[in-house]
Amino acid sequence: MVYDVVVVGSGFSAIAVTINLLREMPAGTSIAVVGDDAGFGRGTAYRTEFHLHRLNVAAARMSVFCDLPDDFRQWLGDRGRPAEANAFASRGDYGLYLRDRFAALLRERRQDVRLDFIRAKATRCMRVVDGGYSFELATGSSLDASAVILCLGLGNADLPVSHQNDAGDRIVENPWRLNWLSHVEPEEDICILGSGLTMIDQVLALRERGHKGRIQVLSRRGLVPHSHATVGLTPSPPQLPETRAISKLLHALRAQARDAADWRVVMDGLRPLTQSLWQSLNEEQRSRFLRHALAWWNVHRHRLAPPVRQRFEALLNAGTVAVHAGYLQSMEQNDKRVVLRFRKRGGSDIKEFAVDRVVNCTGMERAGLKHSPLLLSMQEGGLLRPDRLGLGIVVDNVSQVCDGGGRAQQGLYAVGGLTAGQFWEITAVPDIRVQAHAVAERIAKSIDPV
Repeated sequence: MVYDVVVVGSGFSAIAVTINLLREMPAGTSIAVVGDDAGFGRGTAYRTEFHLHRLNVAAARMSVFCDLPDDFRQWLGDRGRPAEANAFASRGDYGLYLRDRFAALLRERRQDVRLDFIRAKATRCMRVVDGGYSFELATGSSLDASAVILCLGLGNADLPVSHQNDAGDRIVENPWRLNWLSHVEPEEDICILGSGLTMIDQVLALRERGHKGRIQVLSRRGLVPHSHATVGLTPSPPQLPETRAISKLLHALRAQARDAADWRVVMDGLRPLTQSLWQSLNEEQRSRFLRHALAWWNVHRHRLAPPVRQRFEALLNAGTVAVHAGYLQSMEQNDKRVVLRFRKRGGSDIKEFAVDRVVNCTGMERAGLKHSPLLLSMQEGGLLRPDRLGLGIVVDNVSQVCDGGGRAQQGLYAVGGLTAGQFWEITAVPDIRVQAHAVAERIAKSIDPV
């Protein structure tokens, strides 16, 4: 069968795109969603049932609909959950919200637009001679599409050093994929590599499951995400210099943050300008930002719900969790433990500690290509090319995927983290929902009425 649109993926980007397609596509058209995750739309982030796994964005900005900004708050209020504008809902509740809104759209539009779910992994995509695209699936079947939207998630980053293969489950390479928490003994000593949002999630999940041992956190800079303000703040649009030299931009932002009543108003005021500011930088300036400022950007920009930060700070103050800044040198098995050696940041001293388990929370492998047979095959076939800075795949300013020669391809789009090279800020719900709506609307308008 030839579908009008094929959506490839199972996470938030995929459900946001599909929701918008159901609202925008003309009657009589067809959509296929291809993915191998049974929890469509919830992905890893919104499937958790742990109440302290909170959203990092306040409820007022988490509606999946661009034109219904209070929709999520209304859903929360209808179910007796806190629905204040600055409330930070649980991620599990957000997953249920997505499920409910999607089900409602299916009931409303089931007679108008055909929607098929194909439970399979797409392994290959080719452009066909008369236009459109053909997919091969891991099941051995195939399907064709006039338009395609890639909504593939990003892979977990590799460990920074190699390790022995016989370490078993004592080295957790992907904390989201394995049910590793069920194997942890209460008194185990644990080292978490990486000090960002994923580390916070894993620490709190460990304590919730009864873990009482020490947790050593190691990252190159030892920076931990800051908290959102406990009260609502009014964003203050920053005054940026005309130059796009990274040092000048950072100097201006730091000066304004020092003069502000709260530095968060400057960061929040920058948010509407971030994509255009990123696009105004040349490749060397972007690279300089990634090398020298990214870690500081992340901990100030991607903040924690206040209750989550308070819980983590209590663990720091009690000495249960210790954060180290340094560069991992080696990781070796020793009897029944793993010995890690690292060079302290700013010095040459080599430190070490032995733990029962190591957990890789170093972040996401941004480009996502090496974890996806589909994307690798598309690269080999010239249908896409990676961003030169490793920030995803190359797309144009309307999210069309560019081929190996840099030409935008009609009918082939990407949404979400894969497009970070073009849009930078494109991993949070408020940004993805805008992109998803724009792509769905563009595709719907390209289809001739029946």
